Amino acid sequence: MSPSRLSEATLHAARSGTILPTYDREATRFGIVHIGPGAFHRAHQAFYVDTLLHSDKRWAISALSLKSTTLRDALSTQQGLYTLVELGAAPRARIIGAIRELLVGPADSAAAFARLAARDTQIVSLTVTEKGYCLDARNELDLANPDIAHDLANPPSAAGSGPRSTIGWIVEGLRRRRAAGVAPYAVLSCDNLPDNGAVLKRALVAFARQSDSDLARFIEAEVVCPRTMVDSITPATDDSLRERTRKLTGLDDAWPIQREPFTQWVVEDVPVMRDADWQSVGVTLARDVGIYDRAKLRLVNGPHSTLTYLGLLRGHESVADAMRDEQLARFVELLMTEDLAPSLGATPGFDVEHYISAVLAPF
Repeated sequence: MSPSRLSEATLHAARSGTILPTYDREATRFGIVHIGPGAFHRAHQAFYVDTLLHSDKRWAISALSLKSTTLRDALSTQQGLYTLVELGAAPRARIIGAIRELLVGPADSAAAFARLAARDTQIVSLTVTEKGYCLDARNELDLANPDIAHDLANPPSAAGSGPRSTIGWIVEGLRRRRAAGVAPYAVLSCDNLPDNGAVLKRALVAFARQSDSDLARFIEAEVVCPRTMVDSITPATDDSLRERTRKLTGLDDAWPIQREPFTQWVVEDVPVMRDADWQSVGVTLARDVGIYDRAKLRLVNGPHSTLTYLGLLRGHESVADAMRDEQLARFVELLMTEDLAPSLGATPGFDVEHYISAVLAPF
């Protein structure tokens, strides 16, 4: 007999060992609109939010895809549920319930604008890759970008379709909140873009300034765009993952995702991020996010590449195999502690030794 399709009605049939959302999804409120709900978002931010929802029901996610209907089509019959497979020596499956709504910009613009304008919406987050910010070579908003030019020339009407650009969506949502007397949401870039919060805010202000100088001043003065750093290795979904998911959960999932065990989310420590206990679910609030950016490049990416290159030369097939090679493991640890860590310079409040240990464990 073929396995049942993952849904609210079949959660009870998941195999023992599957981690389930034990909170009442219907009792949660939409606190986050996320633009660009690809695999990385579902493996990363939605995982943290899912954990938070067990203790704080205010943060369910409304996922907004600007163009593609693929995710909505795959997960609509699953009520937004999907399986996260955490890789490792003993892979484990967790069903994520944080995404309660799946919208597509062109077709669901009215619903999306309503969600952006809603008082409960406190955060608009995004994973749209660097291209989605429509920037020029100076990391400023490119007014000649076709999507930006279209949105400036065609402001959305009450019944019209949504903008084409991420920047256009966010600014229009802020305009509607301001007009309704609702406080602005925080805008949280989760893309690995240098100084992403400041870059994003400049783009929002520049877009608004083209048509509404008062709105631009409002965004500049009132809208918070924290700097962030994200890290999670998320291999693509394929049929072998779907089959592994069936074996782990006993359920058929149209679009499961997978990631390596090590994951990190660092957000600038600003007042809006203290409205929820993000730290209790593993999010790091930091005064200086830049140190985490540098640490990731030097203490995560560098050693990972080293293990890959040297491990292949010594006949190993994976990073895990390379770490079982005593000589390689010792070499990488010395590389991190004696050569790479000192290159970070003074790091007040940042525990380098603990960070190295946290990195070496998943390796």
